[in-house]
Amino acid sequence: MNLGATLYVKNSVEAVDFYCDAFGMTLGYHAKNSDGSFLHAELLRGRESIFAVSENADEEIARSMLAAKQPTMSYGLNLDNDDELKHAYEVLAAGGHILRELGSLPWTPCAADVVDKYGICWYIYVSQHRPGSRIPTP
Repeated sequence: MNLGATLYVKNSVEAVDFYCDAFGMTLGYHAKNSDGSFLHAELLRGRESIFAVSENADEEIARSMLAAKQPTMSYGLNLDNDDELKHAYEVLAAGGHILRELGSLPWTPCAADVVDKYGICWYIYVSQHRPGSRIPTP
């Protein structure tokens, strides 16, 4: 079983580039709306579809997530190493809101919670089961 996640954002074309940069992904299957925005855009890591992005013109949704002290949901991504985690953190934090800065938790040596500029909440981490992981400096 796979959990299919779709991020509904304003400026979906820009957002696809943003997430490809943040997480080292590529654009997979996609379909566009008549205005050129994405009706559906799958983002891949290798050959695996990780999540999709779709256009949503409702700016209030992003504003409410950016203002939230603790959003009701976040997307968790287990990154491969400290360098990937640090890069994702820097990209996501730019124009966003940091809920928890990079640091250790009882179950992982390094994690962060960030609401990005599109109003999407991320829990990014490096698994504790990977030896040699350490907290990168921001």
